[in-house]
Amino acid sequence: MKKEFKVIADLLPNDVRVLDVGCGDGSLMNLLIKEKNIRVRGLELVEENVKKCIYKGLSVIEGNAETELHQFPSQSFDFVILSQTLQAFYNPEKVLKDLLRIGKSVIISIPNFGYWKVRTSLLFFGKMPITKNLPNNWYNTPNLHMCTIKDMYDFCLSKNIKINKIIGINENKISKIYRSNLEIKNLFSKIGIFQLS
Repeated sequence: MKKEFKVIADLLPNDVRVLDVGCGDGSLMNLLIKEKNIRVRGLELVEENVKKCIYKGLSVIEGNAETELHQFPSQSFDFVILSQTLQAFYNPEKVLKDLLRIGKSVIISIPNFGYWKVRTSLLFFGKMPITKNLPNNWYNTPNLHMCTIKDMYDFCLSKNIKINKIIGINENKISKIYRSNLEIKNLFSKIGIFQLS
């Protein structure tokens, strides 16, 4: 199980309604159902992943979050989760606005382009980095927007989005991120997880 999924599960109370946007093969959905008795529904773009979810007995619909989130009523879920997908949308600001409308609270995880190995790869080798969390070359990456934890923090402040919690993940270490330690955690976290409302 991905450490990121465990952290996300720990942020959620039991017995809530969750929409997992970009749910992939349903791994996180499965975890939430089994460990937290959560009523979870998925939205997934890739048909093959939708089939995998259906095979597992998960409630999922095939659709593009960029264009189809409008179909969900306001405040229809307690939480909406978007795991490492925000940076792949053409208009992440619009998607985030929709997520905040649909859910009472939103949990977003992002690959941190401010991580020290990403920075040094660019600085010393002059090339876009390839890491475990960023496995693609520059020409075939789904990432359209390179975002750091600090970028996301600043974005939320500028848009008056309430940040309830930020967690950084580096290997098996997780740590809370505050304004006071933002610089150092932005440097040493591979993934940032934001709980917003």
